[in-house]
Amino acid sequence: MPPRNPAVVAGKAIAVGVILLWSLFPIGFMLMSSLKPGQEIFAVPPRLVFEPTLQHYGALWEKWAVFFRGLGNSFIVTLGATLLTVIASTMAGFVYSRERGRALEASALFLIVVRLLPPIVLTLPLFTIANMLAINDTHLVLILLYATFFVSLGTLLMRTFIDYIPRELDEAAMVDGASRLTILWRVIRPLSKQGMLALAVFVIVYAWNEFLFAFVFTSTRAKTAPLVISEMLGSFDGVDWGVLFAASSVQLLPILIFVIFMQKHLVAGLTGGAIKG
Repeated sequence: MPPRNPAVVAGKAIAVGVILLWSLFPIGFMLMSSLKPGQEIFAVPPRLVFEPTLQHYGALWEKWAVFFRGLGNSFIVTLGATLLTVIASTMAGFVYSRERGRALEASALFLIVVRLLPPIVLTLPLFTIANMLAINDTHLVLILLYATFFVSLGTLLMRTFIDYIPRELDEAAMVDGASRLTILWRVIRPLSKQGMLALAVFVIVYAWNEFLFAFVFTSTRAKTAPLVISEMLGSFDGVDWGVLFAASSVQLLPILIFVIFMQKHLVAGLTGGAIKG
């Protein structure tokens, strides 16, 4: 193995450092600001040494109890959307992987085209449909919207993972009298768990942080945490930046910890299909 060029190694280290600084600085600033006394948040020059306080978190609990209800709504919607997306995408991916035909190939292209459409384009017609079905401002409408928005990418992702499962396993199961549904449940599902976990990570991150659909389709009962945070910015009493940073930290930390623990599955989803086995 040829010796590494010190200049190249140093360049890579600097690039990684810049990327980390760019990514972690906003998070660090937010977390530190949530613990600073109000008058020190935007002090010039910035104070890196200060006496931490939890007063902003206490004020968040007292003045914005609706935020914690929003966190509960976010959890319900995220869980429902993730389960629905993973189930639907796995079943569809199985069909796309095992069946062939012009109609299927055309529909796969359609999935890609639909995924490229910006969500804002779809909100007006979907809002009318949701009104007709009387499901506005419910958990159900957000679950269906998030799952629908992600099922196209999820289907193609699961198709890639299922392609690596030998067809001979399907044929052996069929010889034993297994139906298509049994093959999917007994053979495909256990062997494609990594793909399902990777897809779940994508959906959870998206659904937990999504704002546009929540803003358009909910108002009171199913309002999610990102929507409550936006209301803090438009408060008539002015923006309490300490409370705002505290709310943002509470909303961010669960998903940040989740992504850290699930990063290997996230990488598997990003690289799925890149290497042909």
